[in-house]
Amino acid sequence: MKSKIVIIISMVALTVYAFFTGCKSTPHYTLAQFISPATCGGCHDEIYEQWKNSMHNLAQKDIIYKEYAAFYLDDIKKQNPVNKDELEEAESCVKCHIPVGFITGKPVTVTEELAMENELPEITKEGIQCDYCHVIIDAKKNYNAHFTYKPGNGEADPGVKYGPFKDATPDWHQAAYSRFHTQAAFCGTCHDVKHVVYNTKLETTFEEWSKSPYNTGDEKTTVPCQGCHMYHRPGVPATGSTPRPNNPGFAAFGGPQRDHIFTHYFVGGNSVIPGLYNDKVKGKMAEERLKNAATILIDTRDISTGAFAVTITNTGAGHKLPTGLTDVRQMWLEIVILNQYGKEVFSIGKADKRGYLPDNTIIFKTIFGDGKGNPVANIAKAKEILFDNRILPKESVTNTIILPKGLKGKYSIQVRLLYRLADQKAVDEVMKDKAIKLPVIEMATAKKEIVL
Repeated sequence: MKSKIVIIISMVALTVYAFFTGCKSTPHYTLAQFISPATCGGCHDEIYEQWKNSMHNLAQKDIIYKEYAAFYLDDIKKQNPVNKDELEEAESCVKCHIPVGFITGKPVTVTEELAMENELPEITKEGIQCDYCHVIIDAKKNYNAHFTYKPGNGEADPGVKYGPFKDATPDWHQAAYSRFHTQAAFCGTCHDVKHVVYNTKLETTFEEWSKSPYNTGDEKTTVPCQGCHMYHRPGVPATGSTPRPNNPGFAAFGGPQRDHIFTHYFVGGNSVIPGLYNDKVKGKMAEERLKNAATILIDTRDISTGAFAVTITNTGAGHKLPTGLTDVRQMWLEIVILNQYGKEVFSIGKADKRGYLPDNTIIFKTIFGDGKGNPVANIAKAKEILFDNRILPKESVTNTIILPKGLKGKYSIQVRLLYRLADQKAVDEVMKDKAIKLPVIEMATAKKEIVL
């Protein structure tokens, strides 16, 4: 009897083991279940054109993403022995950047993505696309793209597409209302990222929003991610400091006119990558958004003591400034003091001809650590957050600037808040011969005359 029990327990254990290993290695879906974005564009033409060359569309084609992902991975593989926990994190970028490929089984690692670069099915290279988002029905966890999906069976049987309308009756596919698609958690499931082993919070855009004044706890007054980013269109930055008017129109050719059609430009603050695909509209939209995110105030009340204060207020973003992968992003203060003849006598944060910033620069960023207090440049090694001075939504940060001694006469203080997709020096080191000269966007500026 005892031996039978042992056999049964062993069989159960093997079954459980097979289940979990199978879930990890066997895809639940096939490429044939997914529909090309261009096919969706046949009816949803305006939305398709908005999405095309957006950062969602270009998530896999983004050369900066691919070069950084390869750099992180190579850095881990050079270790002897290789840290398996860090390797697992370095391999995981594909989950959000090439999601249709990931959930259909290829590629499931960055190594596979890089090796298959010229062989990837076209639909997998289309990034975050129509028939990925609109077959999502729920999320198991609000980070790392832990979605639950219900795709159809390709063009022959497209199945149900989920979205914000309760009365949609399309001819080709079925449609169902999804409250989840109207909530910030839908966006946050990708835009909050945790280290897959260490659980370090690598990106916290959704968490930042959830703790902000934009999340009132009441759906009638809350402004979710969609309330800014899916109202954004050319000439309408739709930030917390600007109007966010409805976008009336048609979701599909021949469909009913709606009071508001959620826009699908998805540029955030990235003015670089769409431009590489000759899309000047989205780059300009990103700049408009950045220029309506913050303000600067110069306080010279204590100038007689040889100091003045610079206050930056996050007036337009529903998350911290900056957000996303903020050990890479750069937002900084450039402070220049000119004498009455226009000659520079003092500066902080002024880039050199290469675009490299001096050591005295005030940068708003995150610094990750190795768990022992040492900074790390590779997020796969991030076990802790050593530093985070980013600016919370609708809050301010003040920095006191000490003037050089011996200044007398009339001077002009000029302050700019600047933004760049990444540190130019790091981009040059990571991308080498593929490096891109990143544009610097002036988010806000202020000027004040003083007499010493």
